[in-house]
Amino acid sequence: MPTTFSEYSAASMPSRPLSRAEKATAILLAMGKPVAGKLLKFFEQSELQTIIARAQSLRSVAPDELEKIVAEFEELFTEGAGLMDNAKAMEGILEEGLTPDEVDGLLGRRIAPPTQQMSVWERVERADPDVLWSFLSKESPQMAAFVFSRLPSAVASRLVMQMPAERRADTVHRALNMKRVNPRVAAIIEQRLGEFLSERESESAAGGSDKVVEVMNELAKPQVEELLGQLETVSPADAARVRPKIFLFDDIVAMPLKSRVTLFNDLSSEVITMALKGADDAVKEAALSSIGARQRRMIESELGGETPGGARDVAVARRSITQEAIRLAATGTITLREAGAAPAAAA
Repeated sequence: MPTTFSEYSAASMPSRPLSRAEKATAILLAMGKPVAGKLLKFFEQSELQTIIARAQSLRSVAPDELEKIVAEFEELFTEGAGLMDNAKAMEGILEEGLTPDEVDGLLGRRIAPPTQQMSVWERVERADPDVLWSFLSKESPQMAAFVFSRLPSAVASRLVMQMPAERRADTVHRALNMKRVNPRVAAIIEQRLGEFLSERESESAAGGSDKVVEVMNELAKPQVEELLGQLETVSPADAARVRPKIFLFDDIVAMPLKSRVTLFNDLSSEVITMALKGADDAVKEAALSSIGARQRRMIESELGGETPGGARDVAVARRSITQEAIRLAATGTITLREAGAAPAAAA
């Protein structure tokens, strides 16, 4: 089997003209993962799917033909690359430029639901502290202490803040003095937790609060407040369940400083400037105190003048920041709120 362009040429196989999509695929494959991976970020999903399909059926490309293709695109490539195993090569390029979930989605891989791949304790770590405490509060104090003792410190700290004041000290005391738990007892607790989490996950999959929160996080603050107010009149319980999960742009004031620094670190000055246009002083300070002094001076200077862009541009910039915050929080990279802080929509 030929493995180089020279061997392709020597094979002298009859070939048909390549389509435009196939030519683009051939060039991406010849570029290699680092460069092509960066370019893929600028493609639409439909375009990526077309490229993947072409990569799986792309015939061998001779070097002189590749040179003609490159010339058509007015690009200069001094080195070619063998185009064997195109599907695998394209998968490698996708993995270089996209997230694993995006790659799996584009390749049509069947993935088991994330929760099915996790242990009970990993699922507990991802659970909403408020929801977790609503379960533990009905169980024995010793069971609550056992669960508390098994959680990472960041998760345990959020859980303990959901407890009533009179239960916090007792839970911590029990956790500090906990003896080795009988494996049978631990197995029973894990089973109870697993059953509870499965019920919650089933509710979410059936269209529970997560979808509603996702929709509300796409809206502007006045729209969210109006919708929450209407939901409050219909079902106060539903409003109380949804409200803590909503994260709006104004909520960055309640975000821990370390998390804010992480969030704003990769945001462009243009996006930050547009998002802060017309924002409250507290919101501006929360954002500007999270970036470097030089970048802060530049943004403050821009805000002091006539910043171009209308209300729609501001809304788009703010939404892009909140979506990035929600994405980072979902991966555990940042925390959206200090313990006990209320969302802006509740203000």
